[in-house]
Amino acid sequence: MPILNKEFNSFVNQLVDNIETMMLLSVPADYLPMLLMFIVATGFVLLVIFVTHFLGPQRKSKIKLETFECGIEPQGNSRMPFSVKYLLVAILFVLFDVEVIFMYPWAVNFLKLGMYGFVEMIIFICLFMLGFLYIVKKGALKWE
Repeated sequence: MPILNKEFNSFVNQLVDNIETMMLLSVPADYLPMLLMFIVATGFVLLVIFVTHFLGPQRKSKIKLETFECGIEPQGNSRMPFSVKYLLVAILFVLFDVEVIFMYPWAVNFLKLGMYGFVEMIIFICLFMLGFLYIVKKGALKWE
């Protein structure tokens, strides 16, 4: 039994050494380039917003302040409610679009994943199609 304890102690000591080494390697200074990039990007966006607002033309007229609807004269009140189906279709599009994006990494690594990856993707596609059939059955995509 002492041999098992000695091996276990050796394993634990090695694990602790590895954790300490990883903690020493990851210091806050490693995140400085990311912080700098975030500050520069935010500063650029704010600069562009303010510069275009102050340097842009300030000529306001009745026609320029009117609602613009793709070149068509506005009709009725803009506060009229519209069908929730529009939002539902948009959300479903985004949802299924994001699910399809998950197939790209699988396609790139298809040969490396082997049969296990193939079976996983078949399960994913079946669940994907099950969700699609559900929304078709519920009539969520019917535009009336």
